[in-house]
Amino acid sequence: MRNRPFLLIPLLLAAFAVGCVRVQVHGGPNAAQAGTMSETAGVRIATYNTSLYDDADGGLVRRLEGDDAGARKIAAVLQRVRPDVVLLNEFDYDADGRAADLFQQRYLDVAQHGGEPLRYAYRYFAPVNTGVPSGLDLDHDGRVGGDGRARGNDAWGYGLHPGQYGMLLLSRYPIDTAQARSFQLLKWSALPGARQPRDPASGAPWYPPAIWSQLRLSSKSHWDVPVRTPRGVIHILASHPTPPVFDGPEDRNGARNHDELRLWAEYLSATDQPWLCDDRGRCGGLPADAAFVILGDMNADPVDGDGARGAIAQLLDHPRVDAGHVPRSAGAPQRAADYGFPRKGDTATHTGDFGPKSGTLRLDYVLPSRGLKVLDTGVFWPARESADAAIADGSDHHLVWIDLGKP
Repeated sequence: MRNRPFLLIPLLLAAFAVGCVRVQVHGGPNAAQAGTMSETAGVRIATYNTSLYDDADGGLVRRLEGDDAGARKIAAVLQRVRPDVVLLNEFDYDADGRAADLFQQRYLDVAQHGGEPLRYAYRYFAPVNTGVPSGLDLDHDGRVGGDGRARGNDAWGYGLHPGQYGMLLLSRYPIDTAQARSFQLLKWSALPGARQPRDPASGAPWYPPAIWSQLRLSSKSHWDVPVRTPRGVIHILASHPTPPVFDGPEDRNGARNHDELRLWAEYLSATDQPWLCDDRGRCGGLPADAAFVILGDMNADPVDGDGARGAIAQLLDHPRVDAGHVPRSAGAPQRAADYGFPRKGDTATHTGDFGPKSGTLRLDYVLPSRGLKVLDTGVFWPARESADAAIADGSDHHLVWIDLGKP
């Protein structure tokens, strides 16, 4: 791919590539108005795993070109909560941004289920590792690639086509793309003390050295996207670590999930980190005085589920993270009670409903940096008797939000 200049102005959709990275940025026609707000209002930042993916390449675009019931519910939730900045997980990536255009024009711009249209003047998205063939036998089945799940298992991140389960960041406020960073290509082995999966029977590394040295850490990507909000520049640290399941006794996905979360902990640390280089070759972590919000479906519950113990604690207990404001809902404990799974954690904080085999868990997080003033926070999971419950099942996850005020 070749380098392309870009300008972040209304009515321009620009793309640029540096090395192997292509980023899409969009400024809409109402960009000027969208960046204004009252001095007393909060900035609402949210994360939402939307389940807007398709097993076929280009399938999401075809779905959105029609009248997709799931997308209408996702848009309806966004129109109810009206976040100023929102990360959409599991939104299939396409290089031309056709899916993002369709979702804005045919779903967000149109009133859904009694809501009001919602326009995002800016967006950011970039390639992800899911579905990208590695050319290696990563699942130890004796062949490279194949059909269906076998093909997905040998991709850099599990997926049936490049871009499946991608990410999309939508914002009412300008995005500083010149300073945005992605870590799609960072090698897992570059992480000091990485949890290299091992054969539990022999204790030998599960991946041979020739493969281990090539593996990418991020199953999708890790992004640092600075957004110029009325509360100052806030770095949106966005990711979607792999689920810590769908593997074997070597626990390769559990180890990867743990280390994908650890990458953010390292990024926030003050020590010199020459190994922590982004896809454009810039090395080091986030400056100590930078404000941030960590967003995403982290696939890690603090005390329950199948993840490595302490995986999400790497962020919840980090000295730069304010994890004291825990979002809650009325609908989650009702659903948890239906399943009856024994839970150590508070079910009112759960964000996902994974059916009678797995129950409910807290997997989605909006974690602000210390120094940001938190006004309110919540999970859009209405009680079953609420009228809004009719739009809350567009995904197996629920939107999580936080309001930030002036310090």
